[in-house]
Amino acid sequence: MSEKELLYTLALQNVSKIGDITAKKLIHHCGSAEAVLKEKKGNLLKIDGIGSTVLSDLKSERHLKEAEAEIRFIKDNSITYHYFTDSSYPERLKHCIDGPILLFQSGNINLKNQHIISIVGARKITTHGISQCEKIVERLAPYNPIIVSGFAYGTDITAQKAALKHNLQTIGCLAHGLNQVYPKVHKKYVADVEKHGGFFTDFWSTSDFDRKNFLKRNRIIAGLSEATIVIESAEKGGSLVTADIANSYNREVFAVPGRTSDSQSVGCNNLIKRQQAHLLSQPEDVPYILNWHLETKEKPVQKQLFVELESDEKVVYNFLRDNGKELLDIIALRCQMPTFKVASILLNLELKGVVRPLPGKQFEAI
Repeated sequence: MSEKELLYTLALQNVSKIGDITAKKLIHHCGSAEAVLKEKKGNLLKIDGIGSTVLSDLKSERHLKEAEAEIRFIKDNSITYHYFTDSSYPERLKHCIDGPILLFQSGNINLKNQHIISIVGARKITTHGISQCEKIVERLAPYNPIIVSGFAYGTDITAQKAALKHNLQTIGCLAHGLNQVYPKVHKKYVADVEKHGGFFTDFWSTSDFDRKNFLKRNRIIAGLSEATIVIESAEKGGSLVTADIANSYNREVFAVPGRTSDSQSVGCNNLIKRQQAHLLSQPEDVPYILNWHLETKEKPVQKQLFVELESDEKVVYNFLRDNGKELLDIIALRCQMPTFKVASILLNLELKGVVRPLPGKQFEAI
């Protein structure tokens, strides 16, 4: 992206009434951010879903002036930036309708050929939650995942410190520009995070620090990863928003269960109860559901000859053999069995080497 293209993209991003979804629509219609800003309002109003209120501030000269100032900040601080159509832009985030048109980065992030997991939870994490979080990161470490979180108090920093301890990449998604650190007490971790990963944000250096920024930031946490893990959460909280966003992106969500009497487990228990998250009883549930394999230990799956199947196992196996890969819920529906029973049957069939799990809660016959 040339500096001129960056200038106009920043200017478009700066228009208060135009969010990322609308900005992408305008760019796709006009061809570029520059073309959007130079197009006549009358022509833009002909675009489906674009109204006069959205465009009321579009032609203000201040957008280009403020964009020029932000470019100086980007240059002076060696900030990396990613346009939403660039090959460097995070692949999973490209598939999120509200992903930012520009994403700013500091550090040494490498997203190529990597498993990416987001870990979120309570800011006031309990000692039990800390133990659970550290154990999950430790047991996932052999798969070399990137650990994403929000660099905030509690669960966020616990997950990111655990990632650093096990020499894993970690990404902090910020609710402010790259000119500051929040909370300030976490400034001592910045250098290590940038050495073993880095930071992402779509906020400018001039962005006001606002609590609502955290909710906007959460879409990046959910969008970057293939799955989000919620460690602890009260009945309401930002981590539940992140889980909801992840579900809307059709990503996997895991929740660590807790006692019904624990206030910090209510959110996780509700996610599981409402079938909005997998019950994470042990860290190995994550690679199992996501179909991860250890390259150094992976052995080719070979179907056993003359495997004896129980009657219900034959029904499920024959369905998959005849219909190809399918979702767990569809298998249960078509085989006229309860979902919990089909899940148990599928596990037995996998152990017998005749079925394998696929990403997205799908299974197929081997």
